[in-house]
Amino acid sequence: MALQAPNVGGKGKTALQDAVFGVEARESLLHEMVRAEQASRRQGTHSTKTRGEVAGGRAKPFRQKGTGRARQGTTRAAQFAGGGVVFGPQPRSYAVKVNRKAYLKARRMALSLHAASDSIGVFDGAFDAPRTKDAVALIAKWREDRPLVVVIDDVEDAAAYSFRNLPKTVVLTVDELGVEAILWARSLLLSEAALDRIHWVLGEREAVAVTADAPAAEEAEAEPAATEEDES
Repeated sequence: MALQAPNVGGKGKTALQDAVFGVEARESLLHEMVRAEQASRRQGTHSTKTRGEVAGGRAKPFRQKGTGRARQGTTRAAQFAGGGVVFGPQPRSYAVKVNRKAYLKARRMALSLHAASDSIGVFDGAFDAPRTKDAVALIAKWREDRPLVVVIDDVEDAAAYSFRNLPKTVVLTVDELGVEAILWARSLLLSEAALDRIHWVLGEREAVAVTADAPAAEEAEAEPAATEEDES
């Protein structure tokens, strides 16, 4: 049976590619990708000073022998207050290497979970002007489950401004849509342009390309071939 999503604010349903929305989920891969996304967002700017970086402590605090105390060469050693830190955190990147094919597959799995639970919808993305009231009316008759993630195309600014003020709602483009955001959402709303791009990025590109080139091929076939008389 072909996968379909309801047209929110309209009639009928929109077909979904099985290669994108019909993939069996694997929890271990989804967990790996979510951890990788969270780790890549860490700034890693933590920094501590070693005994060589702390100011002061140049002079020997007391003489070497005759005091009965343990010998010390500086007051900036780790055992002194105000001294340096041993093996403290230093600035570094927390990014984890992720295979491209594995990441694309994880995105397909996350989208397939929404398709299987009927928590995905499609809207035309046409907003004459930014208006939150129109966004509320659009989703009022669809689902009330939140959080809601709205996926739009880069040029659909009016739709983005209309949805972004709604509570527990996040507006993302297709390039910004990650595995964590998809799994976090209880409702996923896609614009028609965003769905086409998802099919292109994650689906069968050859099928999409053939469909897009079909009108051009038909026009080429309809044009009459030039005869020898015309050339002369």
